[in-house]
Order: sequence, then structure tokens, then C-alpha cells
Amino acid sequence: MEVQQPNLQPVIEIRPAVIFAFIKISGLLLAAAGFLLLAWRYFPALIWLSLAIMLFAAYRYLYIRRIRYLITPEYLQVNRGLFFRQVDTVELFRVKDYILEQPFILQIFRLMDLHLKTTDPESPEIWLRGIPLSNLVEELRERVLETRKHNRVYEIN
Repeated sequence: MEVQQPNLQPVIEIRPAVIFAFIKISGLLLAAAGFLLLAWRYFPALIWLSLAIMLFAAYRYLYIRRIRYLITPEYLQVNRGLFFRQVDTVELFRVKDYILEQPFILQIFRLMDLHLKTTDPESPEIWLRGIPLSNLVEELRERVLETRKHNRVYEIN
């Protein structure tokens, strides 16, 4: 969903993919199934452990799916949390480096992790995990350069 800003650059909203959330909880689901099998075969009380693991897996799935990355012409905002929301905001002119990572499993599902290094003391690194493969790095780079020019921020090495 894109919303127009006054300077004609749209706001980009990105969420981790459903398959990424499922990949992240697949180990928990396998553990829950294993304890369920053990409960059925040997010790019925293990069903409670299996249920607890399933509930934690459901919580992790919902947590990952509720993460929202919002990129405006001036800042990057990361919203996360299920019961307690946390909002991190970083000015775009503080972004220094972009690292695109694609482990094999993410390549299969056409997803990527984007690692941003910033000069912000509170958020020196920002991870955009499990997002759909796109030209986001180029778009973000253009916005960072435009924001630096607009705010008259110059890098001195």
C-alpha cells in the first residue's frame, strides 16, 4: 500500500513474507510434533510440552507477521511487537551502508534480508528481514541521497 507525500515520493510499506514467518517457526513446529509423538507413544504428560511449544510458535508467527517497515522520503520506521509495540525511527540521511543478503532458502522463495548500517547511536544497525525481492536498495539509495542533499548533510572521511 502506497500513500502519496507532498514531494511526490510515495511511502513504501513492507512486511515480512508469510513463507518467511513459516520458515522461522518450522523448527518449533517440528519439536512440537516430536513431543506429541513421544506423548502418544511413551509418556502422555509430554502433550503439555508439545502444546506449550505450539503456542510459542503461534506467538512467533504473529510477531513476525506484525512487523512493518515504513520508508518515507525522510525517515525509516520499524514497527514491531504484538502486545507491546516498539517503533524505531531513523532519519534516512543517517543510513551509511546497504548489505543485501540472500541465504539459499530465501533465494528459493525470492526473498531477501536487507541490513542497513547507520550513524544513529540508538539504532546502529537495522535489519529488514524476509522481505520480497525487489529493487528496494536502489530506491532507498536514491531517497538517502535526496534527503542528504535536502538537509545539506555531507560525508567527511
